Amino acid sequence: MENVLKRPIITEKVTAQNKKGQYGFEVSMNANKIEIKKAVEKLYGVTVTEVNTMRCIGHKKSKSTKKGAVTSGRTSTWKKAIVTVAEGEIIDIYAEA
Repeated sequence: MENVLKRPIITEKVTAQNKKGQYGFEVSMNANKIEIKKAVEKLYGVTVTEVNTMRCIGHKKSKSTKKGAVTSGRTSTWKKAIVTVAEGEIIDIYAEA
């Protein structure tokens, strides 16, 4: 259960979901929904009703160098969790920073 939550996701789309009681977190690739639920409840002191997870697959990127060569690589694959808390409860992500 150690290091399950890496960081909260703060984007326009996820921030809009906060009004519905849903919060996004980047989580460890081998974490399951039960571990994520326990980690959020322990860290923020809220009741979690639902956890949805998804793997965000890394994509190819290329760039040109000064000498004209093209360097290509891949971005990292990571896992995202959308956590729904009980009605009336909120997570203050900015207070943790």
